[in-house]
Amino acid sequence: MPNETRVPDTRALAARYDVALLDLDGVVYSGPEAIPGAAPALAAAREAGMRLAFVTNNASRSPSAIAEQLRRLGVPAASSDVVTSAQAAATLIASRFPPGSPVLVAGAMGLRLALRERGLRPVSVAADQPVAVAQGYAPDMSYGLLAEAGVAVRDGAFFVATNSDSTLPTPRGPQPGNGSLVQVIITATGKQPVVAGKPETPLHAEAVARTGAKRPLVVGDRLDTDIEGAVRGGADSLLVLTGVTTPLDAVLAPAGRRPTYLAGDLGGLLEHQPPVRPRDARADGDGAARDQGRGAAASTFRCGGWEAQRPAGPAPLKLTGDGAWIDGLRAVCAAAWSSQQITADMADPAMQALGEPG
Repeated sequence: MPNETRVPDTRALAARYDVALLDLDGVVYSGPEAIPGAAPALAAAREAGMRLAFVTNNASRSPSAIAEQLRRLGVPAASSDVVTSAQAAATLIASRFPPGSPVLVAGAMGLRLALRERGLRPVSVAADQPVAVAQGYAPDMSYGLLAEAGVAVRDGAFFVATNSDSTLPTPRGPQPGNGSLVQVIITATGKQPVVAGKPETPLHAEAVARTGAKRPLVVGDRLDTDIEGAVRGGADSLLVLTGVTTPLDAVLAPAGRRPTYLAGDLGGLLEHQPPVRPRDARADGDGAARDQGRGAAASTFRCGGWEAQRPAGPAPLKLTGDGAWIDGLRAVCAAAWSSQQITADMADPAMQALGEPG
């Protein structure tokens, strides 16, 4: 409500939410290396009472393998703390078919294990008359296996994709992901899959059910998977800038992909998120996205020592002030999100005034 008066909540996010549903690559680690500061931030969040779950679209690796990597990087984790899109896909199939049903797996061992855990029987050829096809990324995916999956889908098998990510991060840059491989079967059969992973809701539902979260906070680095998935699942979200999303990407985020909170890294879990509010309006202490939503008619938004102005019409955004860099970005996002017409050119003057993170 625009005129609603709320008591500011000055607690850190780790004290306000019971479970963090954390993306992995770009948030906790980047390839084989930990994101700087991630391990101590997560340890401190746990100390504050927040439980951690690691929620990933990666369906090729088993939860135990992912947990082992986390432990090597200094983040204590058990396999039960990891929730994968392979598990969400297996749950989705198991909810439709009885135990022992054959499922053709076009994917890696992580997907086969997830299906077995749900009582299903992985197979590799269409001649086994599978009730479903589960497709997930595998680096050694063969044409023969894709062809078998296509035959099964053409013959009526329930088609499930673990995720629709068109690319995946590698040390050599983005490479074709499962979404690209899924297009092979879509093109050959004309059938669209049900997608289990982010931003679709099955993976979010799996994570909430597994953790028993009452007030989850989705933490991610991607607008199109993590943040959109949180919006679809009705959860608050924290966007961190240690992965693929740039500050400008955040400013230009469309409705449905706007985070509740912004932070440079996982240290944001340990901080109070300052309010972003229309000029001269009362602060409610509840985060950038909500405050800008309440003040959509206002043209100027404040956060910390910064003030971002959205002039009428197609004029550029303006930013003045100083203070913490991330507060300036929060103010610019609020101003941009109060308009339906912000372009990169319109945002550029404010981003130039903000400068580089420091």
